[in-house]
Amino acid sequence: MEYLTGFGRPIGTSAPRAAFDTDAPRLSLNGTWRFRLAPSVAEAAGGFWAPGFDDSGWSPLPVPSSWPMHGHGRPAYTNVVYPFPVDPPHVPTDNPTGDHRLVFEVPAAFEGLGARLRFDGVDSCGRVWLNGVELGVTQGSRLPAEFDVTAALRPGATNVLAVRVHQWSAGSYLEDQDMWWLPGIFRDVTLLARPAGGVDDVFVHATFEPGGHGRLRVDGPADATVSIPALGLAGLPTGAEHDAGPVEPWTAETPRLYELVVATATETATLRVGFRTVAIAGGILTVNGRRIVLRGVNRHEFHPDLGRVVPLEMVRAELELMRRHHVNAIRTSHYPPHPDVLDLCDELGFWVIDECDYETHGFETVGWRGNPSDDPRFVEACVDRMRRMVERDKNHPSVIMWSLGNEAGVGANLGLMADWARERDPGRPLHYEGDRGCTHVDVYSRMYASHAEVDAIGRGEDHVPHLPFILCEYAHAMGNGPGGLAEYDELFDRHPRCQGGFVWEWLDHGIRRPEGDFAYGGDFGEPLHDGNFVIDGLVFPDRTPSPGLVELAAVYAPVRLAVRPGEVTVRNRYAFRSLDGAGLRWSVTVDGVPSAEGVVRLPAVAAGETEVVALPVGPVPPGTGEAWLTVHAVAADGLEIGAGQVQLREAPLSVAGGGSAPRREGGVIRFGAAEFEPVHGRLARLGDLVLRGPVLDVWRAPIDNDRLGPDPVAARWRAAGLHRMTHRLLGIDLTPDAVVVATRVAAASSDRALLTWYTWRHVERGAELTVRVEPTGEWDVPLPRLGVRLELPPDLGDVGWFGAGPGEAYPDSRTAALIGRYRSTVDGLATPYVLPQENGNRADARWLTLTGPDGTGLRVEGVPRIDFTARRWSTQDLDAARHRADLVATDRIHLHLDHAHHGLGSAACGPGVLPRYVLRAEPATFSVVLRALPGSRERR
Repeated sequence: MEYLTGFGRPIGTSAPRAAFDTDAPRLSLNGTWRFRLAPSVAEAAGGFWAPGFDDSGWSPLPVPSSWPMHGHGRPAYTNVVYPFPVDPPHVPTDNPTGDHRLVFEVPAAFEGLGARLRFDGVDSCGRVWLNGVELGVTQGSRLPAEFDVTAALRPGATNVLAVRVHQWSAGSYLEDQDMWWLPGIFRDVTLLARPAGGVDDVFVHATFEPGGHGRLRVDGPADATVSIPALGLAGLPTGAEHDAGPVEPWTAETPRLYELVVATATETATLRVGFRTVAIAGGILTVNGRRIVLRGVNRHEFHPDLGRVVPLEMVRAELELMRRHHVNAIRTSHYPPHPDVLDLCDELGFWVIDECDYETHGFETVGWRGNPSDDPRFVEACVDRMRRMVERDKNHPSVIMWSLGNEAGVGANLGLMADWARERDPGRPLHYEGDRGCTHVDVYSRMYASHAEVDAIGRGEDHVPHLPFILCEYAHAMGNGPGGLAEYDELFDRHPRCQGGFVWEWLDHGIRRPEGDFAYGGDFGEPLHDGNFVIDGLVFPDRTPSPGLVELAAVYAPVRLAVRPGEVTVRNRYAFRSLDGAGLRWSVTVDGVPSAEGVVRLPAVAAGETEVVALPVGPVPPGTGEAWLTVHAVAADGLEIGAGQVQLREAPLSVAGGGSAPRREGGVIRFGAAEFEPVHGRLARLGDLVLRGPVLDVWRAPIDNDRLGPDPVAARWRAAGLHRMTHRLLGIDLTPDAVVVATRVAAASSDRALLTWYTWRHVERGAELTVRVEPTGEWDVPLPRLGVRLELPPDLGDVGWFGAGPGEAYPDSRTAALIGRYRSTVDGLATPYVLPQENGNRADARWLTLTGPDGTGLRVEGVPRIDFTARRWSTQDLDAARHRADLVATDRIHLHLDHAHHGLGSAACGPGVLPRYVLRAEPATFSVVLRALPGSRERR
């Protein structure tokens, strides 16, 4: 089959054109087709394209679809490597081939008109027949292909469409895009009537002038007229410049769209257009003359049940979710999305980098030998892909930049792609991260540059200081993380040239399993795969936000609040939008309990400006409780757009003790309400509460950012034995007012240790514990955590605390956590990461309670504060699990009380933990108070 090895060139397709709606007849061919999968081309059905072919024994299959998601074959995931030999343009003989057939009626309205058959996406290539007539071959999986079917179509009669789709083709070498390999007709199939003298194509040039006027030129049919009713424009000729008069500009913050009509005698086309001007001035990327900051995400198209098919209502919901979390930009990694996505981006407001369906990353593993980017045999395919993207999407105001592709090395073909795009559309800058010398592009782009590198670039300490700088990928959001978001955002604010970036990535690409969780690479028996590297998003596969997205929203928030007693400094970080209609919602709390609250209307702070706003707070209520002033900025539509706090009064540190002396009695040590077993010196009972521990713990189930990357810290932790520490009792000393337990905590085969002293003192209904840790030996590895763990009865499932919340927080990911009083459950504290790992930490608790239905339980008080995690499985269980279904509740609650945690970073793909968040093995002392709760839900 020569077309399979034809260097990715489509055959028989019509010239590419823009996507828009007209009043000409159209017929959706989406629906149930007949389908048969063969393991190779040679084993596919012969003559299946004939109208009279008997397909009654075939399976039904929805179109659009990814056929492995419907039981035909299996998904496979790789990040970089090709799942077939690198031997371009050849593909394996065992090439899964899916034959599709559809019998359909064509309305009589198509009679006498031309017609085109449009495929919006076929992976990886499709050979097409209509009524037995071969039309051609699609290439470029995520790009449209149209065929002129005027001669083959039978209006008013039954028609038969046949498509043979191959999983592998020469085009597969151009589509190594870090995602599941999922063949199929996965986007819409549509029959379009094409009247003679109609509107075949339109290119709208709508710019915004400094004086507030719009400029308009519409390239289209010479005899067409152009109208924008909302602006009073009617009957304008195409191909000419027009002053559109005063207009409201389009921006991602104010996405004003106008309906534009292009009409000929036989067809009327309707588009939504926005007036905006993209330019690079003085090394700064601007829109409508103002610097913008891209607070963005990389977005793949994926559905946990349907694969590459994402229903439009889900797309709208996820884009609205992005907006609610202050994401203002999307990079369409690593291909143009479904065309409806860009309609929504125009409507909802996003800055979009539209990326070509092009990546050859797998050639890196062979030293880039034979890379299509520099192979003249692939030049036609490369330029064709760029052309089809630009032509399809050229009328979208949200698209402010074209990207040549992703991780495709370097080569002459990339330059030719850039040349074609720049000539066709000089109004948009070009992007390609692989062009480090910026020979063909207009912005300097990097992936995963460290904070220090970004800072240096912002100061001009690099080889291209005259261009805007963006991070096309940063803050790898795999599992628990990313850490360091706030520090990146501060650099974007500090350096004008550093204009933001796109977090990798928006979505976990997990495939739903019958067990109720999600699969990743290797779960389908793939001989070559990249594991859970496809699980690296800010939302889980079902679009539930992860803690990473909550943190991102706080970091990306468009309003910064610097709160002081009685006033707040409000900084508007929008580039175009004032704070007109927004308000401040404030509250004063004492020990987490509200004592005063109110709402203040914000002045219309202009974009980029700062104002000080007084708050009618009044004096702090009398007493000694810890008092806080919390302020939330709220937009007119109710969306929170910023938050801040200030502590008004610090509570005195007081732990009442005394009144009891420890004693040995009946084989145990008793000390007030506390009872210790003598073998290890551990607390065994507190009043009527039976428990185990606490004991020093330094291990956490490694997060993805711990265990991946070029120098994974988890490997060093395991080599140091931190996951298998043993505890040796050195002695138990009873003094008149304390029990002191001395231990040596160390790993087998190592002479490094943590000398640990537990000093217990009596308090009412409980005991105060002070833990002193002194490292001995050479510690050249950080600690995962430093704290104690204990085990509690399983019925203590209700949790309350006064501290940071409501969600999980870690040292380098806690912007979203505000001090307050919160309630949850042990189960509710857990974060269901697709691959189980450390999760659920609540930071800076002043106190916490774990109680049963009758109110009995445990109260823990930080002295002055403590982090905590509570789960129904141990850290060892969490470490061993590969999927959420592997986690089975034990008969205990495992409570961690932590003095400190190692940061999260984003080392799975990017920089590790910033130095200030590294948990070094150093002498430390921390204290907590444990009290038994006797059966009433006590509140402090």
